Amino acid sequence: MALVISDMSMSLDGYVTGPNDSRENPFGDGAGMLHDWMFDAATDEDSAMLQEMIDGVGAIVMGRTSFDKNEGDGGWGDSGPVGDTPCFVVTHTLPTTTYPPVFTFVTDGVASAIEQAVVAAGDKVVGLHGATVMQQALPLGLVDQIRVHVVPVLLGGGTPLFGALGEAISLERTSVTMTPAATHLAFRVIR
Repeated sequence: MALVISDMSMSLDGYVTGPNDSRENPFGDGAGMLHDWMFDAATDEDSAMLQEMIDGVGAIVMGRTSFDKNEGDGGWGDSGPVGDTPCFVVTHTLPTTTYPPVFTFVTDGVASAIEQAVVAAGDKVVGLHGATVMQQALPLGLVDQIRVHVVPVLLGGGTPLFGALGEAISLERTSVTMTPAATHLAFRVIR
């Protein structure tokens, strides 16, 4: 059965975007470097980690904000963030526009989206994209692992990854990898 993994880049002070994020400014003010470990500043170790993540994902669950900021021209083009990998978008309202079949819009909550993604992923990973989706899924006991790629910057504001959990969640650290661009941390969620 698929593992559900939240895998996000964040600043040392816990933000996954800077202030004023939008479609035109998807990372927010001052946060463009949050993904440099995947591209510009990537070492062989960073690249291998990214490739392992891409190869292992069988489905993605994301929030509507992440979708709206990145779909189509200027974003992912006619596919999702990992090509034709199925993406389940948690939303309150179905879009009126037609989108490529890689996207399924789920209006009955994050638990339903994850359930559908687990079926689609088979024995591969379900990746959670976006802070809100993770903040909804973690307290429900739907997240198996958390991976964070901590970039050495303090943003001072933006979208916090762990800002709205509402309760303590116990974790077991499973790995730490340091590269010049990021400190990569992996945790198992203890239930």
